[in-house]
Amino acid sequence: MLLTIDVGNTNIVLGVFDGATIVHSWRLATLRERTSDELGIWIGQLFEHSGIAPARVTGVVLGSVVPPLTATVIDMCRRYFGHQALTIEPGVNTGMPVLYEPPGDVGADRIVNGIAAYERYGRPAGKALIVVDFGTATTFDAISAQGEYLGGVICPGVQISADALFQRAARLPRIEVRKPRHVIGTTTVGSMQSGLFYGYVAMVEGLVQRMRAELGGTAACVATGGLAEMIAPETRLIDAVDRELTLHGLRMVWERNQK
Repeated sequence: MLLTIDVGNTNIVLGVFDGATIVHSWRLATLRERTSDELGIWIGQLFEHSGIAPARVTGVVLGSVVPPLTATVIDMCRRYFGHQALTIEPGVNTGMPVLYEPPGDVGADRIVNGIAAYERYGRPAGKALIVVDFGTATTFDAISAQGEYLGGVICPGVQISADALFQRAARLPRIEVRKPRHVIGTTTVGSMQSGLFYGYVAMVEGLVQRMRAELGGTAACVATGGLAEMIAPETRLIDAVDRELTLHGLRMVWERNQK
């Protein structure tokens, strides 16, 4: 079995694969102060609860955008699973050409998302791709029809925008991000929810249309991340939602490096 670990700014997402099939996946809160022992105990308990013996893991692949935690997770993998984790290095060991300057500035999650999206949706159709990841930041990544990472767009995430309204405007409350009943809000909370939700839908549509035009007009659009399933039904421009896209991308990079 293969253990895939995606260390993001908000969550650490783990997946266990048996071949190309994901058997279990879990999410932990990203806490930069966690030690390798704490992570090892938490993950060990998740394995035990799911009935998987850690000894069945024959490899570990890690993608991290949180430098303070990268070495901690690598140490945890070595001590608790007995394996040196393969760490994603954009432009070095992923097999995807990165046309970005410098290549190392691209987040590991964005590259593995691009790899998985290209192999699952782009290559079979012979199309360029746009990958939208609704994470801590909302990112848009462009992948050519030849499987090259071209670049993208980085925007504040929905929750970041909600928190900024609460922190910077004295009379605005902290709210839950969700779809309101009407675009025109008749309360302060309703107005804020409309701005956040439909504002993000409009932003996604506008950026996807502009990126699609630069890519030749036929690029497919794949969404992933926590809010993808909420936003995608509101626009016809998103062709597919793949919640486990990042984990599949990590698995694909592992397989390429074994070959």
